[in-house]
Formats: sequence, structure tokens, C-alpha cells
Amino acid sequence: MNATQQAADFLLSRDSLLAYEHGSRLGRFRRRGYQRYLLLRNFVDFSLLWKRRWFIIAMVVGFALMAAPTPSGLTHQGQIVLCMSLMATILFVSEAVPLPTVPLLIIVGEVTLLRIDPTKVAQSLMTDSVLFIMGSLMLAVAVVKQRLDKRIAWWIVRVTGTNVYWISFGITVVCGILAAFIGEHTVAAMMLPVGVTLITLTSNEPGKVHNLAAVILFSISYGCSIAGVATPSGGARNAIMISYWKDFFYTASDPATQRYLMDYVHWALYAFPMFLLRLPFVTLLLVWTFRPEISDMTRAITRLRTQVSMQGPMRGSEWLTILIFLATIFLWVAFSSQLGLGTIAIGGTIAFLVFGLVRWEDINAGVNWGVILLYAAAISLGVEMKSTGAAEWVAFSVLNGLQAVGATNLFAFNTTVSLLTIFVSNTMTAGAAVAVLAPIVLKTAVAAGHDPLGVGFLTALSSAFGYLTPAAQPAFTIIYASGYLKSSDFFKIGIRMMVISFVVLLLTAQYYWPVLP
Repeated sequence: MNATQQAADFLLSRDSLLAYEHGSRLGRFRRRGYQRYLLLRNFVDFSLLWKRRWFIIAMVVGFALMAAPTPSGLTHQGQIVLCMSLMATILFVSEAVPLPTVPLLIIVGEVTLLRIDPTKVAQSLMTDSVLFIMGSLMLAVAVVKQRLDKRIAWWIVRVTGTNVYWISFGITVVCGILAAFIGEHTVAAMMLPVGVTLITLTSNEPGKVHNLAAVILFSISYGCSIAGVATPSGGARNAIMISYWKDFFYTASDPATQRYLMDYVHWALYAFPMFLLRLPFVTLLLVWTFRPEISDMTRAITRLRTQVSMQGPMRGSEWLTILIFLATIFLWVAFSSQLGLGTIAIGGTIAFLVFGLVRWEDINAGVNWGVILLYAAAISLGVEMKSTGAAEWVAFSVLNGLQAVGATNLFAFNTTVSLLTIFVSNTMTAGAAVAVLAPIVLKTAVAAGHDPLGVGFLTALSSAFGYLTPAAQPAFTIIYASGYLKSSDFFKIGIRMMVISFVVLLLTAQYYWPVLP
């Protein structure tokens, strides 16, 4: 036997002698533990648990706060609603679950936690605003079906050129001017197909142009949002505030109260500068935040020009589409108070279907029904914020705290009211936020010796700064339906735009409004 064979036999004998040593037993124990881990992994998806970590955190935090003692002045129902709003916000921002899951959780929570009758919950989901969102998305499908989106996009880029920055700025200006007079909801629905056209002509793979898509689509939503407060016809919040001024402060026998009968021109005099001052910031923030993958869209514009030229002159079906859409816009402007925005939008969709301009199969495939459910649940939760007194409790708590620390000067008062309104408008629609907060802040302003006109404008304009989630504003919900954006994108740009808007509003309220009649 040679030396090598002897060494091998020695090692084998040594290993056999050590078979029952402590280290060997430890090794076997570890192997068995690993085998048990493998067996457990077959039943538990640890990667899924990690993906859902924010869902678990949201549930733990939410239910822990629900079980905590109820603060003085707040009902337990109101406490639950506030906790549900917090949980929904965490899920919106973190994208811990598919976004349509969040409204489903809200619906189940309203029935099981708030003990609301299921029929009442179902009724709260289908409001005129939800019908409007649904009808607007259907109208957008009809516009795309007739390829009018390409013609509108071509008209815009002929003015702006091919640079992404100027295209974004041009879209923001066009959307802003239109939204100031016919409402941000309408313009967002009308311009969404235009933005999607520019994106798809750049790339058929959304992942490759995500930042470009964000710049273009947010140009639409922010153009609508910043202009929605410019005139009384820009949004429901404006009409609500005008009504409160008249009801609270106007007396026919007192000429001094005539200023509280707000007309179209005076509202624009106060609010339109807010649109103009923020207009340059929108595109700058978007391009800086998302850094589009390309800076020049020459190739996409060339394709667009080719496709538009191949379409030839306007066809009869395209003119009919424009006619129906203009008729819908006219009805929105003239008869929305009697018929409702949603009913008119649904009526326009019916007209498209009757005249054969779009098929139901096209609408069914083109509408993101999950987004409609998302907006419906957000409105329903906002209704409960109001009915349980949760929103009013938050408002009184903040304003009482302000008075307790002696911060009652104009700047401190305006800062608090604006921040409070921004917070509430991120948990419910802008119109609902103004409806809840306006009576409180207007009465508090009088008690503190401040002009209720300026405070009213501050509240109405701040309610438009709900930028953090897709459900915060109808214009955001509509562009989210395109499928190109993530909910985290809204928070990413929203927090920056919120700060800019907040600063501009405070400076305007401090230095511009006091010199107006």
C-alpha cells in the first residue's frame, strides 16, 4: 500500500471516529433545520410576505390606532375613519397591493368596522362625480377610436416644436386655459388620448419611456389642476365658497356687504394670478423630477405627421365626433347644475354608441374600471369623514391649537388654514373639503379679526393642492387610468408641487390680495 492510499484510509478512519462528535451532531441538526425550512417554504411564500410588508405595516398601525383611547371630542366612528384614511394613504403611496385592492378594502371596512348598511355604502359609491369619471373615460375611448387624438397632438406640436420641455409646457398651457373655463375634469378627459398618442409614437414599450410618459401625462393633470381655481366655472369648490360668502355675510340692507356677492370677474382677479404664477414651475419640476429618457421627440413627431397625412382630410365621422363632444362640453357648462356632470357625460357616450362611432367592446376594453372603483371608494370615505365629524374634529383641533399658542396674526392664521385644507383635501375630494372646512374657518377668521373674503379664497385654492394620490383629484384619476403611471409617481412630484403652490399662495395672500377691492 502506497503512502497516498494510507493517508486516505487514515482520513476515512478519523471521520468515522468523529461521527458521533458534538460538531457532527450540530451539523446534522443544521441539515435537519434547513430541510424543515425548505418544507416550510413550500407552504409559505416568503418573497410575497416581503412584497406585502407595507400592507402588514398599514394593517398593524391602523388597527393599533383604532384600539387606542378615543381623543376627546372625537367619536369612535370618527377615529376609525381617520385610521382607515391613514391606512389607505400608506397603501396608495407604497403600492403594497394592486391599487384596485385599496377601494375594495375601504368598502369592506365601511361595512365591517363602521357598521354601515351595505346598501348605503353601495349608494355612496355611485355619485354624479363617479358617473362623470366613468363617462369621461368612455368619451376618451371614442375620441381615440376616431383618431382625433392624433390631429389634436399634431396641432399642439406644430406650435411647440419637438423639444420635450416645450411640448410639456405647451400641453400645460393649453390644458390650463381650457380648464379655467370649462372645468378640469372635462379637459383631462379630452387631452388624455393626446398625451397617450405622443407616448406610444415614441415607444410601444411603456417601461422604456416611463419618465417621458410621466412628464407628458402630469403636464395634462397639473395644467388642469392649477387652472381649476382660476374662475368660478373651474370646479365645484369655487361655487361652494361663493355660496358660503353670500349665506354668511351678505345683507341686502347693508351696502358694505356687497363685496361678498362674488362675481366672475372679481373671482378671476383674485385667483387667476395663482394659475399664471405657478405655470412656469410645472414643467420645470416635471423635467427635473422625472428626467425624460429623450429630450427631443423628432422621430415621434415625424411618425405623427405621417399618420395624420395618411388619414387624409377630415371625414364625416370625425366631424360628427367633434360635434357630439362640443355639444357635451356645452351641456357641461350650461346645464351641469340641473342635469349633473355625470349624466351629461353618460349621455355623450350614448350618442357615440347610437351613431356607431364606437363599439361597446372598444369601451369595455379601453376603460380602466379599477380606477373608477378607486375614485368611488375615495368619495365614499370622504362622505364618512364628514358624517362622523372626523374632518370637523381635525379642523377644530388645529385651529384651537393655533389660538392656544397665540399664533393669531394673519400670516400664521393663513399658514394654518392652508395646511389644514391641504391635509383634508388629500383625504377627500376638494369640493367636500371646502364644504366641511369653510364654515369653520370663515367663522374663526371673523373671530380673529381677519377678512373672511381672503380666508375663503385661501381655503378654496388650498383645496386644489391634493396632489399625493391618484384619487386626490378627478384629473389625476383620469390620467392614472392610462396605465403608464405608478401611484408612487404622484407622491414623488406631488410633494414638490405642493410646497411650491403653498409658498406662492401665502405670498399672494400676504401681499397681493390686501390691495384688491
